[in-house]
Formats: sequence, C-alpha cells, structure tokens
Amino acid sequence: MILVGEKLAILSAEDTPPVGRIPLTIHRGAFGSGEHETTLSCLEELEHLTPLKGTRVLDLGCGTGILAIAAARMGAAMVVAVDIDPRAVEVTRRNAQTNTVEIDVRLGSIDAVPGSFHLIMANIHGDILMTLAIQMVEKLLPGGILLLSGIAFHENYQVLLTFQSLGCRFLKNRFMEEYTTLVMEKNPF
Repeated sequence: MILVGEKLAILSAEDTPPVGRIPLTIHRGAFGSGEHETTLSCLEELEHLTPLKGTRVLDLGCGTGILAIAAARMGAAMVVAVDIDPRAVEVTRRNAQTNTVEIDVRLGSIDAVPGSFHLIMANIHGDILMTLAIQMVEKLLPGGILLLSGIAFHENYQVLLTFQSLGCRFLKNRFMEEYTTLVMEKNPF
C-alpha cells in the first residue's frame, strides 16, 4: 500500500483500504501503477486542483488508468482514458471494473477522443507532450487545467513555452528526482 497526499491510497488486490482515504486498487501490467515519481506527483497535484465534481476529464496515455480512476473516485462526471498500447487499454478496463468506476477507455491517441474537457492529464514524455500540444489545448475548455508530467528536466522549459505559446498560463512547476510536473490553465477567454 502507498499513501499519497492526504486523500489517496494505492492498493493491491490483497490490501485492506485505510479508513478516511480514497482507495485506488491497481492491477499491474502497464506503466503507471503508482510507484513512479511522476504518477505520485500527478496524484498529489490532483488533490489540490479545483473540485472535480461534475467535470469532464481526459487521461491521455493512461497506462494502468490510475489517474483516470482517481479522477472518477474524486467526483468527475465523465472520465475518458486513452492509450496507444492495447495492453494498457485492457489493464485500464480491468482496473476501472475493480474500482467500480465508469471510464470510457479507448485505444489510440487524442484524435480518438471526442469532446472537450475541464481537465486533461498526461503523464508521458515531454517530446510527445509538445507534439500533441495543439490538439490538447483545442480539447481543453476555456479555464481548463492541464496536468502534465513525465517531463525530463532538460525538456521542462520547452514544454512550458510550447503550452504558453498556445494560450496557457503557468500555475505550478514541480521538480522531482528526474522529472517535472507542470500545471497550466487555458486562457478563460
């Protein structure tokens, strides 16, 4: 069991959920099961974002679906998880079922996802974030939040500039041992 922030706990199927925390039971089998510093950082930042109740959330490059499951558990009205790896899609579906949350899980990339979102989470490499930046910002509602991680130190500034050039405002930058997490907001106008 891994306690994350003040609200979350990552569990294996054998763990007993701790009282007062939101349990996230994760079956391994794809990237993002919770131990990596970028996943933990995203979960911790997710706790501090505006309340998710009633929001539409996208987990881009979902891995095991842990971020999508956390968003659903924290009250998001609709959660979409997408990954280019068929194994990740399968594991995310299994984990969503285990956690009794409804998540629209899709195979593909951002172009496989219809609609727009209040929050887009992407824990993927910085070069991929920059490649998908235009599509991500287009799918983000005005005033929506980007939670970006998996960014190597040497890519951090360029990722920040890329999203700023597309009308996003810097909110927070978190540096870990090897990677960074960025929180940005799309211009509300």
